[in-house]
Amino acid sequence: MENTTKQSQSKFGNWLKTSITARMFVIGFLTLILLIPLFFVEDLIRERSQRQTEVINEINKQWGNEVLIYGPILKVPYKTYQEKTVTNKNTKRVYTENTEVIKNAYFFPEKLNINSTVNPEEKKRGIYTTAVYNSKMTITGSFVKPDFSDIEINAEDVLWKKAKIIIQSSNVKGVNEADLKLNQTSFELTSKYNSQKRYDYTEVTLHTLESKNIGKELLEFQKPLAFHINFNIKGSEQLRFIPTGKQTEAQIMSNWKTANFFGDFLPYNENKINDNGFDAKWKILDLNRPFSQEHFNGIPNLNEFAFGVNFMIPVDEYQKSTRSAKYGFLVIGLTFLVFFLIQTLSKIHIHPFQYLMIGLALIMFYTLLVSISEHSNFLKAYLIAGISVVALITLYSKSILKTFKFPLFIGLSLSALYTFIYVIIQLESYALLVGSIGLFLILATVMFISRKIDWSNG
Repeated sequence: MENTTKQSQSKFGNWLKTSITARMFVIGFLTLILLIPLFFVEDLIRERSQRQTEVINEINKQWGNEVLIYGPILKVPYKTYQEKTVTNKNTKRVYTENTEVIKNAYFFPEKLNINSTVNPEEKKRGIYTTAVYNSKMTITGSFVKPDFSDIEINAEDVLWKKAKIIIQSSNVKGVNEADLKLNQTSFELTSKYNSQKRYDYTEVTLHTLESKNIGKELLEFQKPLAFHINFNIKGSEQLRFIPTGKQTEAQIMSNWKTANFFGDFLPYNENKINDNGFDAKWKILDLNRPFSQEHFNGIPNLNEFAFGVNFMIPVDEYQKSTRSAKYGFLVIGLTFLVFFLIQTLSKIHIHPFQYLMIGLALIMFYTLLVSISEHSNFLKAYLIAGISVVALITLYSKSILKTFKFPLFIGLSLSALYTFIYVIIQLESYALLVGSIGLFLILATVMFISRKIDWSNG
């Protein structure tokens, strides 16, 4: 009975050694098993990336969040009358009376000129970095006499003496200076903090800065009402404006060299980026945007039409590490395929445990990549992790295969594979094209080599 068991084990062992099909099943099973630690590595990258986001948000919150400027806007109260049905309790007589209701109309400027000089800097906490800035801006322009004809309001019902100038900003915490002049008359801007939640993709909350009552004497509009605002503010990551002027012109200058312009409107000057930073200019007419100059039903949500600049940190190491880890299955599969072809063609036995050690070494590449890239740039981390893993597997395969020829081939193959993946990670528009061509060439090579295999022993 004992001899029968030993014979069965011996036959099974020989079948694993000699059967091509058995080796393929074992290698496939090990590849699937290695997906488990690979999944944990990807989860580690996500966790570190999330931690980075949390730390950056904490820094931005303390310094000042992103800045979105909406305004200035002229707010003019006016009277409306509504009929109200009233019943006399004693006589039961029913009659109507007019009730006075105060509403606000909002008018955008005829001309709006924005000049901003931004001084950004990097703020670090531990290993994490974000971009913050101080912005000194001058906002000038003019209002023309508001037109109430669309809603048929009588001139005596317009409360000119209670008119105000308002500016909305997503970040009043970072405001260092907000000086308003109307026709050379100074007005103080105070924070009302009557925030309005915005539920669009921008996910910002706008707060209101409001002047005192302007007074009727400034609003006779014998000539346009000129405004001049000195507005200095601290913020982080990005600076945006909403083009409220019938003609809006903006200029943003900075020494930041990796700026990214975004929004519904882009700078018109071709030389906006130079060796010293950038000098971007915009010119937007009312014909270019789908909203009018006057609004009688509250201030509309126009965040989606904002334009501006993003002071981005050039490299996102975690994003590249995530993209690299997505090719983990491909690296493991192709490396096992190389060992399988060598084992099959040379008749050298490779134990499943040795395949497992090689697979774990390949997964170690990603933990090395993430940990080193947190303290260095991605290229240096990729080189260190790649060279370490290729050298380890090459030396290990030397002890398995007992020759120099096959380990050298394995080292060159892994080096080419990691180089190929790095190139794909760097590409954006051509990543799919280059990846498809590379995989096609790999498949052609495997087909060419595998034609020499005798599959009759399967």
